[in-house]
Amino acid sequence: MNYKLPFIGKLAFALISITIFVYWLMVLQDILVPIFISVILSMAIFPVANWLEKKGLGRILSVTFTMLLFTMIMIGVIWLASIQIADFGEMLPQLEKRFTLWFNQIQRWAESIFHIGKKTQLARLRQYGTGFLSTGGTIFTTALSTTGSVLGNLSLIPIYMFFFLYYRDFFRMFFYKVFRNINRKRIDAVLNKIYEVVHSYLTGLVTVTIIVGGLNTIGLLILGIDYAVFFGFLAAALLVIPFIGILIGSILPIIIALITKDSPMYAVGVAGVFIFVQFLEGNFITPQVVGSKISINGLVAIIALLLGSALWGIAGMALSLPTIAILKVVFDAVPDLKPFGYILGEPDHDRLRQDKKRDMQSFVPDLVESIVETTEDVKSLVSGKKRKSKPEKID
Repeated sequence: MNYKLPFIGKLAFALISITIFVYWLMVLQDILVPIFISVILSMAIFPVANWLEKKGLGRILSVTFTMLLFTMIMIGVIWLASIQIADFGEMLPQLEKRFTLWFNQIQRWAESIFHIGKKTQLARLRQYGTGFLSTGGTIFTTALSTTGSVLGNLSLIPIYMFFFLYYRDFFRMFFYKVFRNINRKRIDAVLNKIYEVVHSYLTGLVTVTIIVGGLNTIGLLILGIDYAVFFGFLAAALLVIPFIGILIGSILPIIIALITKDSPMYAVGVAGVFIFVQFLEGNFITPQVVGSKISINGLVAIIALLLGSALWGIAGMALSLPTIAILKVVFDAVPDLKPFGYILGEPDHDRLRQDKKRDMQSFVPDLVESIVETTEDVKSLVSGKKRKSKPEKID
């Protein structure tokens, strides 16, 4: 006996299932985030492992050499960044001097405007500082333990990546067994499309990062900002967080400009450079480089960014776009979910214009036919005769 749930029952079941699913995503964050990152990075370096394997190396050797190359690149990037960060130590005396000058100016301004003496201001600062330290110890301890846990889990990413690359055929066979009623060619098409979308996104992201980093660096060099290369590419690297990444990366160089330069106009200039580059990146660079591979509309991207931030913080923001892109591929492949895949993607303006034009072309004949039929009905009503009905059109 088949029992069909009413709409309210289906809705309740769906909401309960989504709630349970999201709950476990939040509980298992420390475990799932490294796994998601590993899956995406594995797709990024798969071409290297595949090329080495085709050259005659075994699966183990090709994956091992690929992981060694990836690890060396990551170590190199971290080393270059650490050198730049270490150089900031030379600026500490200058930063301290400028901060002291600003602090004295703010004290004099508060004293002249609010008539609060310097001693009273210092006493208030000590009071607030004591309260902050009393609660800050617990916050610092929690943050330290959380950071240690995150770093420990992130250290597992290379291991995850190795096994994802090594067992890739094994995982493909798993999908064959789960969806055994579906043709294997169709499953391969969906998996290949997911790989293509993610790989294109990552390749485009790296290309855009290099271009945007170069533009940021040129702008900062023109303004004479210290460590222009570091700040330029730091802001560009934060493009992994859509929409707001480059804005977050601009905060530090703006502060450096305020402290190291005599005029605040340099800080305004830095902000102008980053806003201009952000405009170019969003409207010209990313659309041209990434193209139609990631066809996610802007509204969905913003909502995904907010949901990812609420779920997994910064990691969720970084993983939001590739996750939505993967979901769109899956939705487009399942007939019952195609409407959801449609709403996630960019609207096809050419097709919408064609549909609108076709509707307008059929509107006038339909309207004329309706008027004629109405007129005939009125005549029939007046004469008392029944109008002969026309045979229905069969499409």
